[in-house]
Amino acid sequence: MASLRAHVFAWMVRRNVRDRLGRQLDIARMRRTFEGAAFIAPRGVQYEPGEAGGIPGEWVRRPGDGTGPRLFYLHGGGFVACSPRTHRPMTGAFARRGFRVFAPAYRLAPEHPFPAGLEDALAAWEAFSAEGPAAIGGDSAGGNLALALMLRARDRGLPLPQAAILFSPATDFVGTGASYIENGQRDAMFDPEVLRALAPLYLGGADPIDPHVSPLYGDLAGLPPLLLHVGAREVLRDDSVRLAERARAAGVTVSLRVFPVVPHVWQFAHAYLPEARTSLNAASTFLTVHARAGAEA
Repeated sequence: MASLRAHVFAWMVRRNVRDRLGRQLDIARMRRTFEGAAFIAPRGVQYEPGEAGGIPGEWVRRPGDGTGPRLFYLHGGGFVACSPRTHRPMTGAFARRGFRVFAPAYRLAPEHPFPAGLEDALAAWEAFSAEGPAAIGGDSAGGNLALALMLRARDRGLPLPQAAILFSPATDFVGTGASYIENGQRDAMFDPEVLRALAPLYLGGADPIDPHVSPLYGDLAGLPPLLLHVGAREVLRDDSVRLAERARAAGVTVSLRVFPVVPHVWQFAHAYLPEARTSLNAASTFLTVHARAGAEA
């Protein structure tokens, strides 16, 4: 059962995001809306500029902590907005739970369409993973990039993460999931028409069924354990549900949870929302368990 706060928060998101974005795609408005969110970055951790593989980004960790598990986190934002700074509520939450996080500032569309963002993520991951075992995380567009990155890393013989956590990832640019219709009016953040208009700006002429664009259509065999959290009312619900089904069929260990009521990437609101803390705690435990298993192996 969803909390009362989940209902209130979903209403707030609809009013402040979906209603503000409207039904016509406006990149400038989307950037102002997403990047002007008022979530507070967690205290007690350090946010420091840095780079990995020549890609700028941000290190997030507790002061003096040089021993915690390592997490490579890819921010969301529809491939066109946001940055490591906007996602401090997410990276800071993991840092407070003991992780040493690096979030790359990958290039954004439409100025830099596919595969620019993926190439940046892969370059940063190659350097980051060379320093030792690590996990990958990502939300929304960042979840898409995390999956595409793992497919490329596997095929190129690069290190794979110990595990991956994916919050409401976009996995199907064709938009064939039933939730695109079922949740078209219920999704608190996105109108399906906005998502359909956004897709060509990222694709830049690429095939939407390319597995590095739509990981749902890729060969998922050999991927590390995956955790997927998504909202039952999201347009992107079935992007997670169907990916989990295909990954399990390919022999991948998958933990999938569909949360009622909550809006897209509700984990941002962990200071207010119990479902956000539940999700982050479960993701942290999942990563810690698989990091420990990897070390023992």
